[in-house]
Amino acid sequence: MAQLEQITVGSNVTGLAGREPVTIVAVKWYGTSVLEVTFKNGKGELGHQLVYRDDESAINILDSNLPWSFDADSDLLRLASEAYRINLAYIFDPYLAVHTSSIEPLPHQISAVYQEMLARLPLRYILADDPGAGKTIMTGLFLKELIIRGDLKRCLIVSPGSLAEQWQDELYRKFNLRFEILTNDRIESAVSGNVFTEANYAIARLDKLARNEQIQEKLRVTDWDLIVCDEAHKMSATIWGGEVKYTKRFQLGRLLSGITRHFLLLTATPHNGKEEDFQLFMSLIDPDRFGGASRSGAQAVDVSDVMRRLVKEELLKFDGRPLFPERIAYTVNYDLSPKEAELYTAVTNYVQEEFNRADQLNSERKNTVGFALTILQRRLASSPEAIYQSLHRRVERLERRLAEEELGKRADDYRASIDLDDFDEDDFSSEELETAEEALVDKASAASTIAELRAEIATLKTLENIANEIRMSGEDRKWEELSSLLQDNSSMFGADGLREKLIIFTEHRDTLRYLTDKIRSLLGADEAVVNIHGGMLRDERRKVEELFKQDKGVRILIATDAAGEGINLQRAHLMVNYDLPWNPNRLEQRFGRIHRIGQTEVCHLWNLVSRETREGMVFQRLFEKLEQERESLGGKVFDILGKVSFNNRSLRELLIEAIRYGNDPEVRDRLNQIVDNSMNRAELETLLQEHALTDDIMDVHKVTAIREDMERMEAHKLQPHFIEAFFLEAFGSLGGKIKPREKGRYEITHVPFAVRNRDMQIGFGEPVLSRYERVCFDKVYSAVPGLTLATIICPGHPLLEATIDLVRERHVDVLKRGSVFVDENDDSLEPRLLFYIEDAIQDGTKRVISKNVHFVEIKEDGSASGAGYAPYLDYSAPKEEELAAVRSFLADQDWLKKDVEDIARSYAIANIIPAHFSEVRSRKERMAEKTAKAVKERLTAEIRYWDYRAADLKQKEAAGKVNARLNSQRAQQRAEELEGRLHKSMAELELEKRISAMPPVIVGGALVIPRGLLLTLMPDAMPDTMKGAKGAAPSIFTLGDKKAVELVAMQAVMDVESALGFTPKDVSAAKCGYDVESHIPVALRTESTASLRFIEVKGRAKGATTVIVTKNEILTALNKPEEFILALVEVDGSNTKTTYLKKPFTNAPDFSSRYVVHDIADLLETAEVVLTRGEI
Repeated sequence: MAQLEQITVGSNVTGLAGREPVTIVAVKWYGTSVLEVTFKNGKGELGHQLVYRDDESAINILDSNLPWSFDADSDLLRLASEAYRINLAYIFDPYLAVHTSSIEPLPHQISAVYQEMLARLPLRYILADDPGAGKTIMTGLFLKELIIRGDLKRCLIVSPGSLAEQWQDELYRKFNLRFEILTNDRIESAVSGNVFTEANYAIARLDKLARNEQIQEKLRVTDWDLIVCDEAHKMSATIWGGEVKYTKRFQLGRLLSGITRHFLLLTATPHNGKEEDFQLFMSLIDPDRFGGASRSGAQAVDVSDVMRRLVKEELLKFDGRPLFPERIAYTVNYDLSPKEAELYTAVTNYVQEEFNRADQLNSERKNTVGFALTILQRRLASSPEAIYQSLHRRVERLERRLAEEELGKRADDYRASIDLDDFDEDDFSSEELETAEEALVDKASAASTIAELRAEIATLKTLENIANEIRMSGEDRKWEELSSLLQDNSSMFGADGLREKLIIFTEHRDTLRYLTDKIRSLLGADEAVVNIHGGMLRDERRKVEELFKQDKGVRILIATDAAGEGINLQRAHLMVNYDLPWNPNRLEQRFGRIHRIGQTEVCHLWNLVSRETREGMVFQRLFEKLEQERESLGGKVFDILGKVSFNNRSLRELLIEAIRYGNDPEVRDRLNQIVDNSMNRAELETLLQEHALTDDIMDVHKVTAIREDMERMEAHKLQPHFIEAFFLEAFGSLGGKIKPREKGRYEITHVPFAVRNRDMQIGFGEPVLSRYERVCFDKVYSAVPGLTLATIICPGHPLLEATIDLVRERHVDVLKRGSVFVDENDDSLEPRLLFYIEDAIQDGTKRVISKNVHFVEIKEDGSASGAGYAPYLDYSAPKEEELAAVRSFLADQDWLKKDVEDIARSYAIANIIPAHFSEVRSRKERMAEKTAKAVKERLTAEIRYWDYRAADLKQKEAAGKVNARLNSQRAQQRAEELEGRLHKSMAELELEKRISAMPPVIVGGALVIPRGLLLTLMPDAMPDTMKGAKGAAPSIFTLGDKKAVELVAMQAVMDVESALGFTPKDVSAAKCGYDVESHIPVALRTESTASLRFIEVKGRAKGATTVIVTKNEILTALNKPEEFILALVEVDGSNTKTTYLKKPFTNAPDFSSRYVVHDIADLLETAEVVLTRGEI
């Protein structure tokens, strides 16, 4: 009890904010019975309160007592501490998303997420690595890390329609993230009327959003934590005549950019070759820095801080070897037979004539007919079967239409099901294209009268007869070339003589069925050949994909471009383009199915081309030039094939011109010249420079640094062992029922209402269930063949989050009351204070931009040191009689009655915060200054332009020359708007640069009593061997010789490592679960060898039979079973015997365990002895 008069500035008081001690910072009297106090709690937060005389009984002044009571239950403190630590899991386990996802990330993926993207929150970024680099994996890792940080509750992914299902599959299978695809039915059936407010994790189709203004209005009133746009280059705009031409997709991009905190654009082709267009695209990230038509010339801008771009050939594995193998393309020429040449000429003439007639039609019909004719021409080049079936169906459809016309009906079913006015093949899935082709090729006609239609049908019947003759004769030079390739080319067979896996791409289902029959007959095994095409359901395609990858009997996959979308076929390294796509992006996409992450063999591609055909002539020239440049530029030429422009025309347009006019020698020479000019080395090198865009590289040194950092972090990762031990204890303490089942798996039979109710208060997305059939903590036990899929309990999972929140709420006072721990491994006599210290850095908007947590131990003399990652797990709870002895001891400890928190804060301010503050400030200031300079340059140039335009227009208006589109007033208004934007932007950037360190916060603490001190406080409990009593046996571990033994043991291990050629480093002071970190030089590593190994040194005097291992040491060993070594060093004076044990521990201790006493003989029996040095 305290009197009001005792409450003065600087007093430490309990009873004002519960049991938590607070410091009085101001007092004001109202009469003699009421006191207004202002106080500050441990987090630095201020509070105000009126205190009356009646409140005196509840208030205690701590100035003459211990400011911390240290009376909390030790086990509860340990549980609350671990709940606190796991709540900030991303600080203690920086790669937590990796450890809880079904992936094995690569160096460039780790650097993108953990070094680039997470360092730039809130994120406005473009990830522009090459196709096949794994942008989906990088996005999934980023999503999961934001969820773990509590920074992501609503996420929208916008992708082309063809990739929506792939996104959904990948995020669920690899990251256990459930995203909902917003189909038409889902949008229309939204209960609230706005599906975007109902779906927290959603995938939307790009063109569905871009083309529907009603949907955009619903989207506009929502807000998101993160929006990801895949194939973002489709949201581009162009500058024409100095004016910006905005597309619907670009306007959608601007809308999306404005309704989200984090904005991530994914594209492999951010630059179309026009610098101004590229800067417009970049304005989606920052409109002030990049927006509008450039007024300062078209020089390249520095985008390295908002975009990361790595090309395939520069990507490396963790061992420093290239990630992608070499790829080689061959051109296989074949000559048409006389009959085939006759058919080709006849059909091409027909197509040519119909094109000429189509030129006279209106725009819609012209586009439709032209589309149908190009399909017919491609089927002509595909196979006799494809052209025959196409001609046959076309005759039937046109005859049906003729009958309707003769009856007076106007048939209009030839209209396209897809918009051909702005046709871009990349915007449609293979299935959509195949469906549209099937509908159009048989129906669309340029005939405008019944007579023209009859004449066309007669021509088609003649062509059909020729095609049927060839088909029935079996004459097919293209098939003969493929057959020869399959039988005679040595690359088709492995070293064991067995046929290698092969993928054959065709464009048409008729050819696919034709080839399937032919190859099955050739191989004599129906089961050896499987198909994938656009008409198959997603599950059917996946089954075929797995069959091809896993079944030894399946050797050849024949596919249309449906297999080029979202299917990974790196099980094969051979590919044949039986039909060549007219879109070079599709060519790269096909090659990318086998030339992707996981491929270990050199990839071979054969392109079948008939140089006698008009389109074959173009392809032949293109591939010849490609091969010439590949020899000097390497495989990079394949990466830019889709970007090559043929005199500002697409390859498709070039091929159509060849078909229509290719019999003219002048046209043929001109086309050859266009290909030569477009594929010369200078042009390709320019494209490669544009393709690179940034100076990002992934060299061996960067990869090595990432690898070592990951290995170091994995040694003390939270998932699975720390999380498992905590959850089992915490969940049980809350009344949950969980039972072990198969290895590493559990069944939760009851989730208490309190946990489910807490989830309803704090949770989002997936709800907490009342029971779980199977859960696990290690991802290897989630999808076990033959067993039920187990849910992974990890940070971010609602069940764990609700459990953590409840534990922290129920034991909120425990951390600040503190408890007493006993350090069984310390024989010294000095007690220590253990404090949990938070330090945070904020910007000018008072937003916390970086936070760290440190465990620090302080001694009576004020010296302080780091205590490791979770020191409380290694300390034990004192028994009752031990606690009584400690209480008596504390009464005489004057230093503990002072403001010990102030000692901890002073230590943090002097030794912890400066380095953290300096690193964050330099990084943030550098980024903000770079942005500010670019924004100022861009907007100043824009303002000057509009000021000039306003003055010029005003002068012309005075002379009577009025501009109908733009007057001087509007131009001046535009300049003033830009001026306002500039001031606002610069003010915001100034706030970003105003970085400051927040005062450190003492979150929790405990008093640590060394075993040696405890034994001196309780002499009756001290073993005789430690008293040194007369006649007693000599002690193996006495206070005097233990330190000497440990030092000799450490030196012995350091010497062994150096003798092995490694570079050892003593890290024992860091208390990280091991004593020595030993670096393995590259020359001594194998493909499976890590770069670091972690050695825990246990020095023992000669004759010792046991060894004590702490919980942190055991869990570190289980986290890195192949790299952790337990070094037992027997010491006799200056002589040592060192024994290295690998995998010394098999089971993780439960949460209540602090340390384990192991019999050395048992360890030698069960562990793997990998080295022995010395003799005693």
